[in-house]
Amino acid sequence: MQTLLKTLAAVFTLSLTISACAKETNMTEPTSNQLPENTESIVLGMGCFWGAEKRMGDIPGVLRVESGYAGGDDPEAGYYDVLGLEKQIRMGVSDQRNHAEVVRVFFDPEAVSLERVLAGFWENHDPTQKNRQGNDVGTNYRSAIYTQNEAQAQIARQSLQRYQTALNDAGKGDIQTEVAPLKNYITAEDYHQNYLAKNPDGYCGLGGTGVSYPGLASQEKADDAAPALDGEALNFEQQLVVFEARDCAFCDQFKQEILSDWQSEVAVTTTLTPEAPTGWELAKPLFATPTMVLFKNGREVSRFTGYKGEKTRFWEWLGFQILTPEQQRIAFESGTESAFTGSHLDEKRPGTFVDPITGAPLFRTDTKFDSGSGWPSFFNPVPGAITEHQDVSHGMTRIEVRSASSGIHLGHVFNDGPPPTGKRYCINGNVLKFVPDADEVGS
Repeated sequence: MQTLLKTLAAVFTLSLTISACAKETNMTEPTSNQLPENTESIVLGMGCFWGAEKRMGDIPGVLRVESGYAGGDDPEAGYYDVLGLEKQIRMGVSDQRNHAEVVRVFFDPEAVSLERVLAGFWENHDPTQKNRQGNDVGTNYRSAIYTQNEAQAQIARQSLQRYQTALNDAGKGDIQTEVAPLKNYITAEDYHQNYLAKNPDGYCGLGGTGVSYPGLASQEKADDAAPALDGEALNFEQQLVVFEARDCAFCDQFKQEILSDWQSEVAVTTTLTPEAPTGWELAKPLFATPTMVLFKNGREVSRFTGYKGEKTRFWEWLGFQILTPEQQRIAFESGTESAFTGSHLDEKRPGTFVDPITGAPLFRTDTKFDSGSGWPSFFNPVPGAITEHQDVSHGMTRIEVRSASSGIHLGHVFNDGPPPTGKRYCINGNVLKFVPDADEVGS
């Protein structure tokens, strides 16, 4: 009995501790990183709070940004409570109002005005989307401004009208942003604070509509704004557009690993705006960077969202967009064309045979010879152009040859070639692209 009483007492004490901790997380003032006495704050919903925290923190005069939840009925909700309630709302089994993921922006009013802070809010998400931002869908991702007094509410409403006018002039839709008094603000869990700084693998957020907030002499925001690409200046038939963001590590990685040595015949360009080139059409809004979109005849046909070093996966994606079905079968399924049916069997002009996706050099004509096998044959590849792999398919042991740049299957190598190497690189002609030397083209 005494043991039972001690257990019940311990449980009761623990429940009080948990309850007290829960109430502490509902505090509306920061408990660390003390801020100046004149600091003001406003709570903003911009979709996922990870990117919002980073974007709003970059505004000069902002002292601190804190991720949290606000605007819902539960005064003590946490991350999984918000996600769980959203599922119930979608299923139609709850009419409780959910929290929005928000950021609380602490700023020095002597260094930056509330209107300037709100200009960053309007420009860094798409307020015309209702209960969503990009692929993040739900009432918990709603656009919102939660004010703490009537003065803030008035400035918020005025800024909404000013930005709506700018959107109207740009042919955009109506703002769906909720402007309301702050209710039940809860600081998010520690692992959500400074998330992108602590998690390099976190996705990078985009800006919003590409429309600048009007009327402010704010050089800072002008640096963030980027005009849409001119559709008439691009390759209308086939164009790859890389949508980037400033301060995006994965964008820099993509540039270094893919774009820095771009040799593909597919035209490519980059942009810092999430808008389609003028006169062109995106299939749906963008939600992360980098996003690579392939346009054909001015319309999006496919996209590759995010990049974390997956070079082979990116080239495979592009290959499925530009190669013929027969080329895809050879390149991605280790297929083989029938003897004497492939391309370039009789090609003898000086030049280079290149990867059909990346454009990287594979073989030179002066290493090509007539093997009589029915496939283009070479005794030496361009240095570093290929990789070799053991192949035990079809009851045989062979050495498979792949392109080092894209990873596609090219053919096999045998030890029955001519001097000086004694090698015969037996290659499927349909996955080779021939580029004649400049002198040959001009002759």
